Amino acid sequence: MQRKLLLGVEAIGQAAIDAGISGVYAYPGTPSTEITEYIQENSTAKVRKIHRLWSANEKTAMESALGMSYAGKRSLTCMKHVGLNVAADVYMNAAITGINGGMVIVVADDPSQHSSQNEQDSRFYGKFALLPVFEPSNQQEAYNMTYEAFDFSEKTGLPVMIRITTRLAHSRSGVVEKELLTENALKLPENPLQFMLLPAYSRKYYQQLLDKQPLLQKYSNESEYNAFIHGTDKGLGIVCCGITYNYLLENYPDGNCPYPVVKIAQYPVPEIWLRKLEKECDELLVLEEGYPLVEELLTDFFEHGKKVHGRLNGALPRRGELNPDHVAKALGHEKPESAEISLNLVNRPPSLCAGCGHQDTYIALNEVIAEYGSGRVFSDIGCYTLGALPPYSTINTCVDMGASITMAKGAADAGLEPVFAVIGDSTFTHSGMTGLLDCVYEKTNVNIIIVDNETVAMTGGQDSSAKGRIEKICAGIGVEPEHIRVFVPLRKNHAEIVAIMKEEVVYKGVSVLIGRRECVQRVSRVKKMNREENV
Repeated sequence: MQRKLLLGVEAIGQAAIDAGISGVYAYPGTPSTEITEYIQENSTAKVRKIHRLWSANEKTAMESALGMSYAGKRSLTCMKHVGLNVAADVYMNAAITGINGGMVIVVADDPSQHSSQNEQDSRFYGKFALLPVFEPSNQQEAYNMTYEAFDFSEKTGLPVMIRITTRLAHSRSGVVEKELLTENALKLPENPLQFMLLPAYSRKYYQQLLDKQPLLQKYSNESEYNAFIHGTDKGLGIVCCGITYNYLLENYPDGNCPYPVVKIAQYPVPEIWLRKLEKECDELLVLEEGYPLVEELLTDFFEHGKKVHGRLNGALPRRGELNPDHVAKALGHEKPESAEISLNLVNRPPSLCAGCGHQDTYIALNEVIAEYGSGRVFSDIGCYTLGALPPYSTINTCVDMGASITMAKGAADAGLEPVFAVIGDSTFTHSGMTGLLDCVYEKTNVNIIIVDNETVAMTGGQDSSAKGRIEKICAGIGVEPEHIRVFVPLRKNHAEIVAIMKEEVVYKGVSVLIGRRECVQRVSRVKKMNREENV
């Protein structure tokens, strides 16, 4: 087969198509976004009419993927690590219902928090739900594992997680494709009660999940992706999880690592190889991207008190991405000293794009809140989060998607007034609507500003499910129509925007102010596409 140069995320998207998926369900979130975008633009996906539109949030995405699986088809759902928190309800319960058609869950973790609020390790979710997890070490493995994961899902009757990290997601390598498979036929579950989690059924299904654990362990022990690599120096044994195997190899370009190595790419951990490593070696070094899941396991796993080195004991950094230099230091290799980094470098923080409407919204809001004092603007996840930085320094919180409205409500309940919530159009439909419902139900005194740029701007300009319907949504939830105010965030409209905000601040109830102006980057992209089409 022809070799393609693919990003890790593209390799996963291609593998899912080749494996015969009928739908991909996702919400944009770096570093997982490009999986869905790749499928959206793929010619085979278009011919087959594979479902590939964006979902409102990660929970609805996974529920839809589970519904496609219910109908016997193969489905893929993709998200970044914090998105799995949103989908945790259906994720945990899907482990108990099991699947009908193969279902693969791709979760992209973000060590070092390149574009995230935290750097959690999704492998713990796999352990938590008692589900199998694949962790590729390179792009070819990412392709192969995804391709085979659908068969594995159908063989075990369980959803399968594929865990990748930012470095693998956004680096390229040659990938050889496999045969393009046909889609599954429509087929309902043999057990009509399989997806009925009433307690009487759920207890039975949970026991079935527990009964499968020895089989999952057997598959892991026998997996071609897990390996024991012999070494002559038994003073140290090395455990490499996922991409860290590459970091080890970069320290031995001739391929002659002297130490025995256990390579882990499929979970639960291959107990047979870890016991062999522990028996042969004096001490152990665990290389894993993210949290010390395996290191913690090994520290408690062996009865002989064998020394285990890794993130917990300081041999490796406790936070952030690993790299070959970290591994070299842990191995005791002498590295050439790097040139000293100047402390006089000018920092270049991110900023809102020139011409962005959010700027005009914040300028107006700052003028309004100056009368009341700072510390009363709750915000959310999006480009507008940059309003926390100079020259605006407007917003005071950014916790998780949708938290702006509910935190503003809690502060108002505590007696703080006035309070403002700033939320984007896509984040509003992702997870802000329920918070607004709480506010309406309790007639909370809050001012909610929806900065509507008609796209999911922060992740590349994907279509927003909120486009053209925010006023109707707010009215449907119960906001009084006269307190749903729309303005155009332009400098020339400054006085009008300030006037609207001041009018709503004095209203004792729920106000929704919608600042609507299309994202300037999206406008630019559309113009460029139109020019190219007309050439």
